[in-house]
Order: sequence, then C-alpha cells, then structure tokens
Amino acid sequence: MSAKRDYYEVLGVERGASEKDVKAAYRKKALEFHPDRNNGDAQSEAKFKEAAEAYDVLGDEQKRQRYDQFGHAGVGQDSFSGTRFTNIEDIFEAFGDVFGGGMFGDLFGGQRRSGRAGRDLRIVLELGLEEIDKGIEKEIALKRAEHCGTCHGSGAKPGTSPIACATCAGRGQVQRSQGFFTMASPCPRCRGAGKVIESPCAECRGAGLLQKKADLSIQVPAGVEEGMTIRVSGEGDVGQPGAPRGNLHVVIKEKEHKVFQRSGADLMTEVPCSFAQLALGDTVEIPTLRGRAEMTIPEGTQSGKVFRLRGQGLPQLEARARGDQLVRVFVETPKHLSQRQKELLREFDSIDQERTGKKTFFEKLADYFE
Repeated sequence: MSAKRDYYEVLGVERGASEKDVKAAYRKKALEFHPDRNNGDAQSEAKFKEAAEAYDVLGDEQKRQRYDQFGHAGVGQDSFSGTRFTNIEDIFEAFGDVFGGGMFGDLFGGQRRSGRAGRDLRIVLELGLEEIDKGIEKEIALKRAEHCGTCHGSGAKPGTSPIACATCAGRGQVQRSQGFFTMASPCPRCRGAGKVIESPCAECRGAGLLQKKADLSIQVPAGVEEGMTIRVSGEGDVGQPGAPRGNLHVVIKEKEHKVFQRSGADLMTEVPCSFAQLALGDTVEIPTLRGRAEMTIPEGTQSGKVFRLRGQGLPQLEARARGDQLVRVFVETPKHLSQRQKELLREFDSIDQERTGKKTFFEKLADYFE
C-alpha cells in the first residue's frame, strides 16, 4: 500500500495558502480530473478522489490545524475527523457548493442522480465527562422528513400522477452552451424535479414528505471533544424517490462537571487541605473519573502547588494513551475557630517569628515609611 501524498502537494498550494486559494486550487483539480471529462479513466478518478480528500482537510480550519501539526495521523479516517471518499457521489454531495451551488453534474450537463438527495440534518449531543471517558452508545430521537404514506412520496393525489414538465421536457434542467461547457440550471417551473403536480396530495399538500419522529442509536468513541462532529451517513432527511437520504451530523457538547475541568485529554481539579496537612505532609484520597486514587503531599508543600497523576485523564483520540489529572492543592482557611484554636495559632505564630526572625507585614510596612 503506497503512502499518502502530502495534501498541499496534491492541490499544488503552499502551506500558508489562504482558504480562498485552497478552494480555487481544488476547483481547478476537480475540473481537470472530473470523470465526465476523462471518459471514466481510472487514474483520473483516483486523482479526483485524492483532490477531494485533500480539500476535505485543508478546507476545514480545525482539520487543517491537526494536519499541520501531526500530518495524516492527525486526521485519521474516522467518523468525526477526515472523510473517506470511496464513492464519487459522496464527493458530488459534499463539495457541490465549490462550483457555485450546483452539483458537478450541472457543469457537465445531465444529472448523476435519479432525484434530489435528502437534506443533511444537524443535532447537538450533550455528554458528561464519564460518558466521554468510556465512549458510549447513545439513543437519540429526532424529527426528519419521510415519504408521505398516502402518496408514497409522489406528492400527487392518490389515483393521479405527476406529469412531465413542459418547460424542460421532464429533464429538470434548462441548458445553454458556453464555449467548452454546457451550462445547466434547474428548471424555473418544476424547480429541477422534471415533473409538475396538477392534483396535490391532501395529506402532504403536494410536498411528498412529512416530518416524522425517528429513534437512532449513535456510537460515540471515547475521548471526543467539544465541537467535534460525528457524521452518520444516510440518517438525514429522505430524498426524492430513487435518491439517497441526507446525512446526520452530530455535534458534541460537553456538560459542565462539578469536580473536573478539561484541557484536551488532561483533567484539572482542586483539593482543599488544612495548613497542617501541607506543612507536615499527608496522604490524601483524590477523586478521579474512575474512582479514587491516593496522592502523597510532601512536607512543606506550598498552597497552590499542582501535582500530576499520570494516566488519570481522558483517552486520547487515535491513540492508546491517556491524559493526566492535574491536582491543585490549596489551604482551606477555617471560618469558625474555638478560643483554644486561636490561642494555639497565636502561639505558633509567635514561636515561628522568634525562630526565623521574620517580620510581620505591618513591621515591614513601618520600616518602609521610616
């Protein structure tokens, strides 16, 4: 298996190229290697897919940052970073907007699909750190477009059928030639459907679609982060009869945790300690996502000291390693002291000053003015 080429080399742009330059370079490559222009040549098709894969990464700011830092390993071929294009139709669906809003087929005449594909849907999925730590299969409910059961998606009243559009002769497009290209645009009368409905279905009012509830099971890998998107193919709105469904994009949102804060794969927490524990040293129990862990506080530890518990963080995506847990200790000052406690503290402070010769803050302040 040959190694992947550098994505910048594939598109022929410098590493500092702007988003506009990357998009223009991809458009040029896609036109050059488009299957319709190369009579189905296998090598051209492979280069067409390679260019699409490169643009999928370099055209996305987050993916591009990971690629610049980690190379191909940073944009592994999984469900939420990087896209594996095994089918030309996936590329048409994903990047048709690069060519001014139409599908690639619009530039070369004719349609590649038997109808319009369904819309992509987007939902936000909230997860707790415990769920992110282990990975989870999450049950979700959403509303999406389904074919009308009365007209079976045709949009026409039962017993009738749509008729061919007279404006485009049923093609769904009107075409005009301009130099090398045959430019095509959706028919203004039928809006690209190729057919018109004279007697609309009463159930869906001629749309052919109804909003229905769907229950899905989403597999979320361990270690996902806020803002990441999991693409679930074929779970969006239904398309026109004969066309594929859209996709579902699940955007990850992290719930705020009562104990931990997150920084990448590392977790951070704060643990209150008494003055005696920091001064004399102690062994304390620390909460982690997977239970409790013991941590040794050395004698003479200063308030604010940060300790690192190795491997007690979250799983790292595309790696077997885990992050760490950072524990900041601080002195918790008691609010209500007994008379005996106050006496002991004053005695301790007096002995400490005699032993070390330290001046109080007010003594230092008096020296300053003198």
